Amino acid sequence: MSDLFESAADEVMRRQAPLAARLRPRQLDDLVGHDDLLGTQAPLRTLIQADKLTSIILWGPPGCGKTTLARLIANHTKKQFVTLSAVSASVKDVRQVIDEARQRLGERNVGTILFLDEVHRFNKSQQDALLPSVEDGLLTFIGATTENPYFEVNPPLLSRSNLFRMNELSDEAVTKLLLRGAEHEEISLSQDASEHLARRADGDARRALTALEVAAVLAGGKGSTVELNHAEQALDARAHRYGEDEHYDVISAFIKSIRGSDVDASLYWLARMLEAGEDARFIARRLVILASEDIGMADPMSLLIADAAARAVDFVGLPEAQLNLSQAVIHLATAPKSNSALLGINRARGDVRQGQGRRVPRHLRDSHYSGAQDLGHGEGYLYPHSSESGWVEQQYLPDDIAGQRYYSPSLHGFEAEIVQRLADRGRAVEPWHGAGTSDDKVKGQEK
Repeated sequence: MSDLFESAADEVMRRQAPLAARLRPRQLDDLVGHDDLLGTQAPLRTLIQADKLTSIILWGPPGCGKTTLARLIANHTKKQFVTLSAVSASVKDVRQVIDEARQRLGERNVGTILFLDEVHRFNKSQQDALLPSVEDGLLTFIGATTENPYFEVNPPLLSRSNLFRMNELSDEAVTKLLLRGAEHEEISLSQDASEHLARRADGDARRALTALEVAAVLAGGKGSTVELNHAEQALDARAHRYGEDEHYDVISAFIKSIRGSDVDASLYWLARMLEAGEDARFIARRLVILASEDIGMADPMSLLIADAAARAVDFVGLPEAQLNLSQAVIHLATAPKSNSALLGINRARGDVRQGQGRRVPRHLRDSHYSGAQDLGHGEGYLYPHSSESGWVEQQYLPDDIAGQRYYSPSLHGFEAEIVQRLADRGRAVEPWHGAGTSDDKVKGQEK
């Protein structure tokens, strides 16, 4: 009797499931897109059909078909297919799967495939619990992640798995899915609505089908035609989101746009991050860094403005702080640019790391403690304020690097005045070259 009730419950759940779940393909040929991985003679398809799959990690954006592919693998294997979600599973759950896999192999000679969705949500100790069983072949591991596995998956587990990158679906592939969905829902779909839904889906099949389901209701249900206005209304309620890997791409585009003085692109990428729910403090920190890295002394006020925007984010908060961020972005994007501060500190640190200039010149050493003068510390030091000009000719670098030049000002903005000021003091100005560390290295600085 309980089986009858469970069967009835499953049938109700299938009918009430979201359209994306109801349209989940049952055969490999039904899967849309990913011909490079699953086309005829493609390696992954061959392994799946031969039931010879080794441990793999499926990496791709939301809605590209990772979970669907895992379910298709379950339909093509004689092994026991076990599913866990890293969102709710614990180490205890993993160990239970391992114990059951060992018992299953010993009693029935049946292997086990473990599909772990959202594998990036497992911490190091949880991932480590899988290693022995994956290494000795007790488990065939399939992990799915939206995040870059080189950052989120432990190197030992990654090295024991083949990595397959699943890209977002093309507009053509999404359109094909939309037409399937329209047929399933017994509705018509205008070309304008189809194109709009496909374009706005950003390659996410689940997003497209969810929007279609809403649009179908707005259009009147079965027998109706979904027009462009229905598609637009369905999408208006959807927030823009991106995964962590795209997070790095968007912030990189943001930084490069400001560095390139394209104020309109800078504002667009700012808006993109705000709409995606990006942490405003993260954006503000990047602006403070950029103000010194890419503008520096060409416009010293930029650092103050970036810092003020960062403080406003904490003091005012969103949504109002978007105005402060916008003002800061406009200022930074339109300011004159110079990376001389970045190049200067890099050159100086390079000499320090090579062991140059270890000894502090005697006339610059601390002479305030007892016995310092007996050692000759401070002897010959010239106090600049004793000069009418407030400056005196004096060696400040160690003897072995005396005359070394680390700061090479540009001729942009305020730095043009600095060039003249240095020239008035007899300091030769090296020709400025903006080359250097052009990559903002977001991944190394912010995570």
